[in-house]
Amino acid sequence: MALAAAKRRRAQRQKVVTSVVALGAIVAILFALLAGGDDTTDVTTAESTTTLPGATTTPADQAGDAAGKPCVAQTGEAPPGAPTVPIQEGPPPTELVIEDLKEGDGAEVTPGATVTVNYIGVSCSTGAVFDASYGGEPATFPLTQVIPGWTNGIPGMKVGGQRLLGIPSDQAYGPQGRPGIAPNEALWFVVEVLETQPA
Repeated sequence: MALAAAKRRRAQRQKVVTSVVALGAIVAILFALLAGGDDTTDVTTAESTTTLPGATTTPADQAGDAAGKPCVAQTGEAPPGAPTVPIQEGPPPTELVIEDLKEGDGAEVTPGATVTVNYIGVSCSTGAVFDASYGGEPATFPLTQVIPGWTNGIPGMKVGGQRLLGIPSDQAYGPQGRPGIAPNEALWFVVEVLETQPA
């Protein structure tokens, strides 16, 4: 009888332990899902809503749709150490613009590589700086997780190089826009590659 009671107590303890472990696993999964929802990228994916690590953000004028609005020169001050973005004024780009401002002499960025960069981004229709890593920390990310304008525009650069990218809205954030970026806004960036690691 004492043996049967001990077996029952052991079985009850086992159920409690199993329940606690299962509850802990559920809590861990929920925590991971909630933490995963805090995306820390802006340029890195079209679905993200916040900025690259270390980036500073200046809200741009988002009054209305930017479709068809001409590009204007950069306005306002850039963060410390950031270059001025030499926007091509006039009609917004309809194809990706790639122009090397400074040739690098380091390793070449290959498609899908993970890169560490400094960058500054300007809205075409307002000339406002909407995002920059200068003045903060450089950003590191795989080129498979960025907007198409970066996926296609950065390969071929060499470490130490600086490149101007003029990105049509359909290779940026399209009709949905982003905080600080109007719907259908073309974007201009100067990107400087600091490091690259092949995919």
